[in-house]
Amino acid sequence: MSLLPRSFDVKPGEKFDVIIIGMGPAAYSAALYSARYMLKTLVIGETPGGQLTEAGEVDDYLGLIGIHAAEMIKLFNKHIEKYNVPAIMDTVESFRRDGDTYVVKTKRRGEFKADSIIVAVGVKRRKLNVPGEAEFTGKGVSYCSVCDAPLFKNRPVVVVGGGDSALEGTEILSRYATKVYLVHRRDEFKAQPIYVESVKQKPNVEFILNSAVKEIRGDKIVRKVVVQNLKTGETRELDVNGVFVEIGFEPPTDFARQNGLEV
Repeated sequence: MSLLPRSFDVKPGEKFDVIIIGMGPAAYSAALYSARYMLKTLVIGETPGGQLTEAGEVDDYLGLIGIHAAEMIKLFNKHIEKYNVPAIMDTVESFRRDGDTYVVKTKRRGEFKADSIIVAVGVKRRKLNVPGEAEFTGKGVSYCSVCDAPLFKNRPVVVVGGGDSALEGTEILSRYATKVYLVHRRDEFKAQPIYVESVKQKPNVEFILNSAVKEIRGDKIVRKVVVQNLKTGETRELDVNGVFVEIGFEPPTDFARQNGLEV
């Protein structure tokens, strides 16, 4: 089984009953049901698995106990291949209506046509929008704990957030970093209790609650993070080399509006 889907020699300009834009779990599910209804189906997306590629071990998917995300993606590919559904890795730049047909324009493979389209592009990561964030993205600022944790071995880091991804990221980073500061703007976490209890047992993790990151500083890489207590107004500087932003996601409304969809 492969992480890469099969394209089945799709030709530019080819007509389909359904084109699915996206390549995450929702897109794969849509492709499966479309194919089972005997509809000629094409999947177009940038990354097989979508946000799932940023996960490590998945333990909350019914029937698949403790499976690694990469193995799940292989299973997704195998399932749609059973129904001969082609999937091409490309960026959809736009789609438009041409009479009774949709025309989907891609960055590298040209245009494809379909009677119907399903937009399953998922979400994009929410940003802090604080000074230094953009400047140090890729230089210490990361949006994927699972992907980048090993790069911060024996270094102190900050994780920002209070949901499942933040707590899971903290747990992973605690295996590599000398110190993990978990900054959350509330005094309680939204994450599943099992994640919270696991992180509480880590001796190198410190919770900084009712607080928010106000600035990220550094030279060539991140060196400091300024954190403010939202109740007292007091600020604190943390000497760290990594900032992991895990504050959730937002829908890609710009993509939808640009293509005439109501949001």
